[in-house]
Amino acid sequence: MDDRVERYGPACAAIAALLSPHAEVVLHDPDEDVVLAVWNPFSGREAGDPSLLGELDEVRPGPDGVFGPYPKVLADGRTLSSVTAMLRDPDAVLCVNLDRGPFEQAAALLAAFAAPVAPRPEPLFEHDWFDRVNEVVGSSVRLRGPVERWGKPDRLAVLSELDSSGVFAVRRAAPEVARALKVSRSTVYALLAEVRGEKP
Repeated sequence: MDDRVERYGPACAAIAALLSPHAEVVLHDPDEDVVLAVWNPFSGREAGDPSLLGELDEVRPGPDGVFGPYPKVLADGRTLSSVTAMLRDPDAVLCVNLDRGPFEQAAALLAAFAAPVAPRPEPLFEHDWFDRVNEVVGSSVRLRGPVERWGKPDRLAVLSELDSSGVFAVRRAAPEVARALKVSRSTVYALLAEVRGEKP
């Protein structure tokens, strides 16, 4: 066994085990331009194959001796993110190739679930005042923060929007609005009167 494989092999095996089955780790001999060893091989290479690293002297690594991450593509169309590290004493080149395919598929799946695939059928919701309350309060929470931290101007703004949308025309709306805003019904009525410019 090459001394470099014995020296760097445990670190290569650890990286491969951590990222298995999505990463291939390759240790190269830069002087002979051959592969010394491969862990979790999915590119079809094996020890003794040409490294085909090119002229490394013409490539400027980062201050830590690392190139990348940079993109690569396999013959089967898979896209990779790769990093290359220059190892010294004795010289060797360590490459880690991460198969992006499973992560891109997972991201696409999450994106598909995260966003609506069709417009909301408004006729189903136009009379759903409860949905409207949640929508207005929820939007305001994202803008202003938790309702517990709201001041009077924040509550007045939300009540004005709810009132304009006709929510308070429903007899049962005020208790639900109070629950959503975490205040009493009497507070809702008092603030609503202020919104409408009614005298106490």
